[in-house]
Amino acid sequence: MKINISKSIIENILIHAGPFLEKKDTSQITSHIYLNVSNNNLSIKATDYEIGFLVQTQDVEIFESGEITANGKKFLDIIKILKNDTVTLESIDNYLHITQAKSKFKLPTFAYNEFPSFPQYDQNSKLSINSQILIESLKKITPTIDNNNPKFELNGALMDIQANTITFASTDTKRLAVVNIENTNTKELSIIIPKKAIVEIQKLFFDEIEIFYDETNLIITSQQYTFFTKLINGKFPAYERIIPKDIQHSYLLPKTTMIESFKQITTIANDIKLTFFQDTITFEALSDDNIEAKTQITFQTNFEEPFELAINSRFVLDFLNVLDTPEFNIELNSSNLPFILSSNNFKTVIMPIIL
Repeated sequence: MKINISKSIIENILIHAGPFLEKKDTSQITSHIYLNVSNNNLSIKATDYEIGFLVQTQDVEIFESGEITANGKKFLDIIKILKNDTVTLESIDNYLHITQAKSKFKLPTFAYNEFPSFPQYDQNSKLSINSQILIESLKKITPTIDNNNPKFELNGALMDIQANTITFASTDTKRLAVVNIENTNTKELSIIIPKKAIVEIQKLFFDEIEIFYDETNLIITSQQYTFFTKLINGKFPAYERIIPKDIQHSYLLPKTTMIESFKQITTIANDIKLTFFQDTITFEALSDDNIEAKTQITFQTNFEEPFELAINSRFVLDFLNVLDTPEFNIELNSSNLPFILSSNNFKTVIMPIIL
């Protein structure tokens, strides 16, 4: 194998490949990336078995076809220190040689035919989703996905594929985020996508995509990328039961004003008490340090008696910061019951702090 490629192109590919590599054990072939040069095309793969990434480019000058592997982190470290010019990559005697002008490096390789294969998906069920809608949906539910929960299914998000809709849902047990989008599907299936995969999907796909799925894998393809993730084997909580059905109080609130008010108080404390008066909403820090932080906005609520709600401000700001609307709904029952924040097809159910 021997090619010339722009430094900026190979660097960008290796940066995207980084999260897919095994990092702790460099003796594993999954710490390597796989390069295949054939048919006027360069393909690069990276996988840690759980998620995988394949990119193809024709922006390369090919002198000799071939296949090779190399440690992905060291490869990127070398490329980063080179000048913004053409780089030559060549396989010689089981080494990958990287040269640019008078700079020369070589990396040992592993047997490329032992590199893990990617799942086949031609026979799998398929979805056609606008990539922007997919990314926006995943962005809204990502903050609510738990980390390192012993219940593995909570370390991912549900993708509930039904005949006319797809529902994305995630929960960390203190809050629940749900997004519904319209779609026509051939096969109904509920799958749980790991958080790591959801984060990487948001970095890769901006063009037209196709999604393939079965009980084991989710595969997303575009003209440039192919991505796969193994799915979490488990049963996601019945999210519909968590959403309050009967609502006593509902208000349409201004997003920007609410964000500004919350951020003023979070300089002192993350836990905040909201008090809804008849014509104002007061924001007050719940702090153990005897430090006072308080602000208020004018808003007509028509509460005859003050209504208090203690909340973790981060939960509310996570919701507000991904909204694309100037206003949102808040739906309340009593101070110690879950409340709902919603805008169009997106809602978050939050457990209050019990005072």
